[in-house]
Amino acid sequence: MQPVQTFTATDFKAKCLEILDRLAARKLTRVSITKRGKVVAVLTPPDDPDSAVLRLHGFMRGSVIAPPGFDLTTPILDEPLSAEEGALHE
Repeated sequence: MQPVQTFTATDFKAKCLEILDRLAARKLTRVSITKRGKVVAVLTPPDDPDSAVLRLHGFMRGSVIAPPGFDLTTPILDEPLSAEEGALHE
């Protein structure tokens, strides 16, 4: 397995689909594409869906703390909402 590989833009253009398949199969971990000797792009395989979901959902877990005894289900307004009376706009 070659985890990192560098291609010139010309070589990448000629072998693009093969390189993308190797990235998708995790045979490569990183591909650098050069043009006139300078890196112009870097390709990496996509995250696997399970780890992407874990990073997205619950990423703020533990960042909010409710005081002991605080009931999140009780109303916080003392006055009735105008929507309860059928008024959508005031």
